[in-house]
Amino acid sequence: MAKSEPLTVETLRHEVADGRIDTVAVNITDMQGRLQGKRIHAQYFVDEVLAHATEGCNYLLAVDVDMNTVDGYAMSSWDSGYGDMVMRPDMSTLHRIPWHPGTVGVLCDVLWEDGSDVIASPRQVLRKQLARLDDAGMGAFVGTELEFILFQDTYEEAWLSGYRDLTPANLYNVDYSMLGTGRVEPLLRRIRNEMFTAGLVVESAKGECNLGQHEIAFRYTDALGTCDRHVTYKTGAKEIAAQEGYSLTFMAKFNEREGNSCHIHLSFRGTDGSMVMADDDDPSGMSALGKSFVAGQLAHSAELALMFAPQINSYKRFAPGSFAPTAVRWGRDNRTCAYRLVGHGAALRLENRIPGGDVNPYLAVAGMVAAGLDGIERNLELEPAFQGNAYTTDSERVPPSMRDALALWESSEWIRETFGAEVQDHYTNMARVELDAFGKAVTDWERYRSFERL
Repeated sequence: MAKSEPLTVETLRHEVADGRIDTVAVNITDMQGRLQGKRIHAQYFVDEVLAHATEGCNYLLAVDVDMNTVDGYAMSSWDSGYGDMVMRPDMSTLHRIPWHPGTVGVLCDVLWEDGSDVIASPRQVLRKQLARLDDAGMGAFVGTELEFILFQDTYEEAWLSGYRDLTPANLYNVDYSMLGTGRVEPLLRRIRNEMFTAGLVVESAKGECNLGQHEIAFRYTDALGTCDRHVTYKTGAKEIAAQEGYSLTFMAKFNEREGNSCHIHLSFRGTDGSMVMADDDDPSGMSALGKSFVAGQLAHSAELALMFAPQINSYKRFAPGSFAPTAVRWGRDNRTCAYRLVGHGAALRLENRIPGGDVNPYLAVAGMVAAGLDGIERNLELEPAFQGNAYTTDSERVPPSMRDALALWESSEWIRETFGAEVQDHYTNMARVELDAFGKAVTDWERYRSFERL
């Protein structure tokens, strides 16, 4: 499938006039990393929204996963009347959506009516840290690697079954298996090709360990661009799967087998393109700045866990021998560590193995950028690379539960100073809402253990 002509505002105007584009999906990214917004008639978008933006209820950044209005958010409540916020299209994100005919999409920055930022918006959280990085003479380059589990059931069938007895698209481990991925290649091929048309640079697709588990990888780019493409891909993959009669999930831990990871690769470069993190003359391959960057990740990993693992289910990935980390250590090409240093020279980068498929990429990358900057600003020393099996070490652990992660996030003075009180309080409330909802739920596990035998 050939890549379409790049979309500019001028191209958009021409294709709307010609009738080739009739719909513009106008999106923001919510706290959970999902696209929310509206579909606007393309001619109205060109005539009105380009110049004046559009609006959406401010509860979009203050609800739970079920879209329930909940208490505790300063920016949005019944007392303040649930007013609107401005969704201002960032036209640099304009892209085609080939899985919906005649449709393009655009991502928005979120503002108040007076033009000030809604600073708890995930995209704004990342923008703030990238601005700090730019002031320091550097930029961030990021790649995310999302895994999903694919099922032969539709989303409606999965829902009605209570997500029980679903049929995985593969019935055995197909990690790197060409035969196993070939069984679902028509779907994987469609996702790859249509993401390419949407403007993503596709690298590869491969099988993974869990039954029906796969990964499609895309080329790295600037940090904000990668996060924008990440959320576009995640929504698009679900929509394409649904159109083909499948369902897929990015949830961090669907069952007792391997979870869905989202490894995040990050490197800093000078704004002049210089490789500030690399030094091939050093045995580690890192410059002094690069070592302090990694040291910053280790120093702040625990208090940033809520940004890396934002749901209760996220923490069930962290198990010994699961390829999800438990120890906050770094190593050279060591997949048992939370942080894995890979590549050399221009390709040198740090892989954060903590996030799962449920991560909000804007928040996770913002956390990594802030930690790296702090390490550099304070010239932190880096401990030696860990050798061997980090699962067996007695070093600092990844927080084992959302409750533990919340306590670290909420009490951190560095989080408050770095991200601001409003962001700290906003995402504290998000975690409390989820913990409260889970605490009230009665699970199948409880029924099986208690119905007859207790």
